Amino acid sequence: MKDLCKDDISYTQNRELSWLRFNQRVLEEAQDPGVPLYERLKFVSIFESNLDEFFMIRVGSLTDIALMKEEHVDNKSGWTAERQLTEIFKAVAPLYKKRDKAFSEVENALCGFGVARCEPDALTGADKKFLDKYFVNYVLPVLSPQVIDMHHPFPHLANNVLHVMLRIKSGGRTALGIIPVPQALPSMVFLDGAGVRYVLTEEILMAYASQVFGKCEIEDAAVIKVTRNADISPEDESFDVDGDYLTHMKKVLKKRGRLAPVRLEIQGGLPDDLVEELCGRLRIGHAQVYHSHAPLKMGYVFSLADKLPEGFKITYPDFSPQPSPMVSRNGPMLPQILRRDILLHFPYESMDPFLRLLREAAADPAVVSIKITIYRLASTSKIIGYLTEAAENGKDVTALLELRARFDEENNINWAERLEEAGCTVAYGIEGFKVHSKICLITRQNGGDIQYITQIGTGNYNEKTAKQYTDLSLMTADPDIGADAAGFFKNMLIGNLEGEYNHLLVAPSGLKKGILNLIDGEIMKVKAGGEGEIFMKLNSLTDRDVLTRLSEASRAGVRIRLLVRGICCLLPGIEGKTENIEVHSVVGRYLEHARIYCFGKGAERRFYIGSADLMTRNTEKRVEIASPVLDAGLRQRLVDILETQWHDNVKARVMQPDGRYKKPGGAEYNPVDCQQFFIDEAVKNASRPVPAPVPPAAASAPPSANPGLWQRIRALFKN
Repeated sequence: MKDLCKDDISYTQNRELSWLRFNQRVLEEAQDPGVPLYERLKFVSIFESNLDEFFMIRVGSLTDIALMKEEHVDNKSGWTAERQLTEIFKAVAPLYKKRDKAFSEVENALCGFGVARCEPDALTGADKKFLDKYFVNYVLPVLSPQVIDMHHPFPHLANNVLHVMLRIKSGGRTALGIIPVPQALPSMVFLDGAGVRYVLTEEILMAYASQVFGKCEIEDAAVIKVTRNADISPEDESFDVDGDYLTHMKKVLKKRGRLAPVRLEIQGGLPDDLVEELCGRLRIGHAQVYHSHAPLKMGYVFSLADKLPEGFKITYPDFSPQPSPMVSRNGPMLPQILRRDILLHFPYESMDPFLRLLREAAADPAVVSIKITIYRLASTSKIIGYLTEAAENGKDVTALLELRARFDEENNINWAERLEEAGCTVAYGIEGFKVHSKICLITRQNGGDIQYITQIGTGNYNEKTAKQYTDLSLMTADPDIGADAAGFFKNMLIGNLEGEYNHLLVAPSGLKKGILNLIDGEIMKVKAGGEGEIFMKLNSLTDRDVLTRLSEASRAGVRIRLLVRGICCLLPGIEGKTENIEVHSVVGRYLEHARIYCFGKGAERRFYIGSADLMTRNTEKRVEIASPVLDAGLRQRLVDILETQWHDNVKARVMQPDGRYKKPGGAEYNPVDCQQFFIDEAVKNASRPVPAPVPPAAASAPPSANPGLWQRIRALFKN
């Protein structure tokens, strides 16, 4: 393998183009007639918000890199930052056309069900009178219009805020006018009458612009939105080491809205000379200007949910996370976890057992401490309530709270202040490294013995996203894992990133090394005449060292299967490089978010679950944790979760050697939608009798509440 070097880009692709292909997959859900109409509209909105964040972060970051004197070259494509930006702008343009087409098709179809976006100029009668009154009473008083001339300079256009741009004529003179769409106003107003009819606020401003500027003639008008670089890092800002980091973060956040523009979007028609002037004012190129027929901000789509007409199948069937078949609903959680390990599978199973565990720990006299890492929380969080209650009950509560969680910084600042007020110890991570791990450690004093209850997850402690993202949550009383967890928190509080652990894989010092060693182990098996196998489920795969080692494993004859939802820089099926590698991707109703690492075959399989994708930022610049799954029954459950997803032929796509995706065959004969499969199984399991707590002797058996589940999955694949 010596001839295979990290500079070989013949089997890798650029991460940004890979991400754009993932977002195109999101858009394809909006074009899928098998998806209910309203859900298709939501996928258009998700595509739009994904693209917003991509420009703010990835394009923003590359723009900064392109300005550096030192040239930086992407180690997966060999492209400079300038070349990457050129390729991005070129790849994004056709996506706008596909988005507009999908939006138009869905919106027209929804009209047949009485759900319609109305144009203000098309309204008559009572509707017109209502909108006239609404504009005068509610909209006009909060507007801040501005004419641009020698006395009124071109204003700052805030990041991701809609503006109505106009060319106005008065007294033989022409000038530019701008009306920011007030963020205090709702994004739309609903009309009375049958069905669900609504008018967007920015379109109201367009229709009534002549009233805003007095007796002026409107020659040109459009809605515009500027996207600015939001890739601001607290480490890039000067910070007084004796100062308050919480206050520092508040100051940093204020700067985000004023960074350099990276994109201009235009809905409606503006003449070329006006577009040229905007480009000059914003200092962007024409390649960064995108024209759209669809609204530029589509968050309003989610506000339609409560108003949709009943009786029409335009949404997904209702589903709520079900009780876990591993958990007795009548008994306390602590004794159950002390008897055996428990694995929850969100959103098919409820997060409630973990919440119950925290609630019990807050009141349990034997619990002496609760330690937890926090990255993202729901806006209303029971978890914060239980932690503050524990502190008030005299427990030692420590929260390692990451203030730099992108776009959740303000929310986390508020939670940090509340935890501190309750008497919790709050730490803000380690300088230069985001704490992205998902771990909670409950320590009990049982007589003269110490008991550890450790929870390690693949997703955030967020009650809202636990109903939307597919994640795993392991709860274990294993003393060795608990001892590692205790060591982890100690190391974090003293700023030690080089801690040694016996069972946990911890980044930045041990996770990548552990994964590479596990890959090497499979290579050695093949060299010794055996079989090697690797099966991993991730959100993204970009780390150059891991890519190189996986290619080495493929060349050695190791079978490698990768379930990668989003970015995958490894191209499968390249002769002599990756011919033993297959890549599948699932995009569906729920966001695939779990990370599972599986090495080996049969009883020798080794499993880890954790918070980290195999991206350089995760393996080298973040604090991440992957935990082994030791229980035989839970390992079998992970096998079947992976296999079920691998055999999906409805929502899955298979990556081709050129990085594009193709539908797998067989759906016409035996469709397998893995997410629907897990929904159906969760409902079946919930209808069975509530299991009694399992005695210790049965702790290594497959879940008793799932009789025949694994057999049914395997039989399905054979058909």
